[in-house]
Amino acid sequence: MALSYKARRRWSLVILLVGLPLYIILAVSVIGMFERPSILVELLVYVALGVIWAIPFRFVFRGVGQADPDARDEDGPKG
Repeated sequence: MALSYKARRRWSLVILLVGLPLYIILAVSVIGMFERPSILVELLVYVALGVIWAIPFRFVFRGVGQADPDARDEDGPKG
């Protein structure tokens, strides 16, 4: 089942405004449960977690920043 362009835009907004802050809070909380590692290890963990969160959602974000491919050109041909 493929999502329409509008559905992908809506889901990407929900993911960025709700899901990402929750993920950040969760990641910081989980890292805080352990003894604080060195700054380089901590940086690598946060960079890895920053990349990993987007992998399951890449199909939602793909092409969202471009114009709607299903929209009709209402201005007509330019020339």
